Amino acid sequence: MLPKGIDLLLVKFLCDSADSHDLDVLNDWIKDQKHDRAFKEHVKTYFAITISMNELDKKEIKQKLFKEIRKDRNVFFQKRTRAFLRYAALFVILLGIGFVFQNNYFAKQETPAPKIIPHSDQITLQLDNGETKVLEMDANGNIQSSEGDVVGTQNGNTLKYENAAQKEIVYNTLKVPNAKRFNLVLSDGTRIHLNSGSTLRYPVSFIPGKKRKVFLEGEAFLDVAHDKDHPFVVNVHDLNVEVLGTRFNLSDYGENSDTEVVLVDGRVSLEALQSPDNTNDKMYLEPGFKGSFNRSTKYMSKAKVNTSLYTSWIDGRIVMRNEPFENILIKLQRYYNVTIINNNKSIARERFNATIETDKETIEQVLNYFRQVYQIDYNVVENKVVIN
Repeated sequence: MLPKGIDLLLVKFLCDSADSHDLDVLNDWIKDQKHDRAFKEHVKTYFAITISMNELDKKEIKQKLFKEIRKDRNVFFQKRTRAFLRYAALFVILLGIGFVFQNNYFAKQETPAPKIIPHSDQITLQLDNGETKVLEMDANGNIQSSEGDVVGTQNGNTLKYENAAQKEIVYNTLKVPNAKRFNLVLSDGTRIHLNSGSTLRYPVSFIPGKKRKVFLEGEAFLDVAHDKDHPFVVNVHDLNVEVLGTRFNLSDYGENSDTEVVLVDGRVSLEALQSPDNTNDKMYLEPGFKGSFNRSTKYMSKAKVNTSLYTSWIDGRIVMRNEPFENILIKLQRYYNVTIINNNKSIARERFNATIETDKETIEQVLNYFRQVYQIDYNVVENKVVIN
């Protein structure tokens, strides 16, 4: 049985009357795995009732369904066609259309697109002496320093360092390629989730009396161990993010003009190393706020946000709101490790909303949703996706 209020939100969503606040609440509710079954059953029931109440032949049902999908663009990969943005989980269309297909409502099957084979790159760990080791996602074993000392252990997709006394800072560099994610536990207990296409340079062990400093390229979620005597600093380009102990997301991908810091718990400061007026500007964030640092102008700003939209990637979910199509393609390339060439320049700047379950949905499924909903055609040429 659905909780009071959620059933109304689902009805509003399916009937195209939910506003942005309704869909934020619904998005948070759906994110909880224990609600997954109830949500799917509700959607299946909705589609079953809709079809059974209309005695149409299969061809007419198909035409009507896709006509409604095309007309109601706010449900899946919505363009910004109204004064407000409404959000929707991408997998709803899979449940809806999949339910209809699996019950043999459509006799004619669509011709599947050619198989896309993602590139396969390895997670690598560079030691202080320059030696590079490949880390398999399912491997277990010790990590040794250049002198042969055990400094950490790998257990599957997590690398954990031990707190060992050192006189000088020794760095390791962890590189996570596209289509993969990896976890890291530093010697002080700080937990870091590294997103696809990210690199982190960090000390094997921190030195007493000095700040705990790491260097990031890409995106990471950090759960920093509290230590009031040793502030924790993350450096990205011309920005330092400093904390004592907190949880926050830091994104510095190239397709965005801003470096973004989203604070979940605690308190952080953003310090521009090169400010427009040649002073070291500093800005503080409270939980629930996003700080943005423009890498070109060096200016900073902050705004209240729904933090779950920025941290969902940890669970294998990409949430995009009011995102340009060209940026969506960049993210698809990074999360699926495929090559996409866009020859349809007219939609490059158009904005869409999307939620993609990267651990459950293939790149073919995602592209086919674009094709079905927006008639955005594509071909696979020499294992490259070419959008026409």
